Order: sequence, then C-alpha cells, then structure tokens
Amino acid sequence: MFPLRDTQPSYSKPIVTVALIVINILVFLYEFSLDPYSQNAFIGTFGLVPDRFHFANVLTSMFLHGGWMHVLGNMWFLWIFGDNIEDILGHGKYLLFYLLCGVGAAMTQVYFSPDSRVPMVGASGAIAGVMGAYMMKFPYSRINTLIFLAFFITTVEVPAWVMLVYWFFIQLISGVGSVGYSQVSQGGTAFLAHVGGFVAGIGLIYLMRPKERYSRRKDLYW
Repeated sequence: MFPLRDTQPSYSKPIVTVALIVINILVFLYEFSLDPYSQNAFIGTFGLVPDRFHFANVLTSMFLHGGWMHVLGNMWFLWIFGDNIEDILGHGKYLLFYLLCGVGAAMTQVYFSPDSRVPMVGASGAIAGVMGAYMMKFPYSRINTLIFLAFFITTVEVPAWVMLVYWFFIQLISGVGSVGYSQVSQGGTAFLAHVGGFVAGIGLIYLMRPKERYSRRKDLYW
C-alpha cells in the first residue's frame, strides 16, 4: 500500500515540514553532485555507523539518503503525515518531536546491530515517528491509497489506522527477520529503526501535549 493523500485538514502552514523537505532534498542534491569516491566518504563521515558510534552522526544521518527513490519516498510520506502533527504541536515542538523520533529510531537500530559497519542514512526513522503520532491522533482519517493487486493497480480509501498498523507490522516482521544478518549485510533497509521511530512517536505525542487550542480537536472521521 502506498499513500497518495489524506483527508485530514490542517489549520496552519506546515513551515517546519516544508523546511525539512527542502533541507533533505538540498543535501541529497549535494550528495548526488559528488563523484563516487567523495560520495562514499561523505556518507561514511556523516552517516551513522554503529561500530564507531558518535552521537552527532545520529542527527546528521537523518538528512542523508541513499538514492532518488529513498529521498523522494521519505519526503512524500513526510508531506502527507507531517503537516497534521505540526499543526497540533506547533512549529517548535514539532521540530523537537521529529528529531527525538529520529534519535529513538537510530538508537533502536544501534542496539540491535551494535557491531554493524554499514552506514545508516535516511529520514525514515523520524518520519516513522510522525506516522505513529498520526495513527494515535487521527486514526479514522481517510488515506487515499494505491494498491497493487497482481497485474492490477487501483486506489482505495482506508482508515489511517489500518494502513499504519499494516505498515508497522511489515517493518516489525522484516526487522525481526534481519536480526543476526546486519554484520554481513552490504546494505538494505534499517527496519528496526522504523519500528523504534514509530514507537517513539506514539510515546512522544502524549508527552509533548498539543497546543491548547487544538487539544480538544477530534479526528473528522472518529
């Protein structure tokens, strides 16, 4: 399932969400402009390598991506789900929430793969946190979703909780299956980072209370 849009309106401009998207794309364009040797060195320096852990790299790795599909897919998910969470938290608190989700995601992957020498890059852990928060705050918002059925492609509207629980289940199963292979892997998806980010988002959205004027807002499709 691939989300195309949601039906939950926002009542403020998603300034931070847009800024995050722009920064991620600009950083990727810089990566893309480098020759292969310099690109690998750049990712090795600013990506998060569990085997030589530095906390600063937890933050810098959130703004690096491994390819066009990686960055565009992540930014699309952030655009769909991020505006509503920014709307209810406010700009400053939302930025802190996003970064903390990214930290939670990265530390989860490091915990399960402490000896991995493969650089971790990508915003997907932080975005998973946004998705976890969205599921808790807007579970019955409708998500216009692209569905692939064998040779047929169609779109359906599903409640947000259905799509997000399905997504989380896939990440969890894939993450559990990947444990024990990280040290020999030459790359791939950090599924457990997605799991950690999603869970962090669920917890943080209750710790970082929404702005007062939005605290009583109900999901349109409750």
